Amino acid sequence: MQSTLDGPKVAPKSGAKPQQLVVFLHGYGSNGDDLISLAPYWADLLPDAEFVSPNAPFPCEMNPFGGYQWFGLEDRNPATKLAGTRAAASILDAYLDEALKSRGLDESKLALVGFSQGTMMSLHVGPRRATAPAAIVGYSGALIGAEALAGELKSKPPVLLVHGTADPVVPFQAMAAAAQALQACGVTIETLARPGLPHSIDPEGLRRGGQFIHQNFS
Repeated sequence: MQSTLDGPKVAPKSGAKPQQLVVFLHGYGSNGDDLISLAPYWADLLPDAEFVSPNAPFPCEMNPFGGYQWFGLEDRNPATKLAGTRAAASILDAYLDEALKSRGLDESKLALVGFSQGTMMSLHVGPRRATAPAAIVGYSGALIGAEALAGELKSKPPVLLVHGTADPVVPFQAMAAAAQALQACGVTIETLARPGLPHSIDPEGLRRGGQFIHQNFS
């Protein structure tokens, strides 16, 4: 386990000190190099943002050589998944606190962007932080432990969920279920269905995600 998270970074395109921080959270079995590749697509829209993409804290049980996981999936019992999410959340929260502090930024300058398991982490951590991040963008993910959210919610960050209708890994229906649970807690939600898209991010989802972050930073 990594007690402190680390991974690739892309400095602001403006060349100045970062005024915003976009944190990418990768999927199961991947690593930070995966989502940091999205940074160039958003650099013109977010020229003052630094992009960081930490590796998840645990070596992946299915891909221990270069792959990481936020929590294990060998036991898919909902209680086990929620416990794993909580364990990773404490590590991620500490990382976010330090990342903001070291850059002199507050939560209003933070955006969380997740893919698959990284979306699950974003949706767990974001609403449980004392002050809401500026935005959460979740691709191809789900909400873990929806029944626990209402009692643990501390803030209401705006959320955009994007999901392909042909996703064979995380069912497309997970987007509607997450949106319903978050809306029930008073969280502002937007959803974008991508017809025929499998477990992936397409250009339209990428474009809308960048717009959503830009709007909420503004």
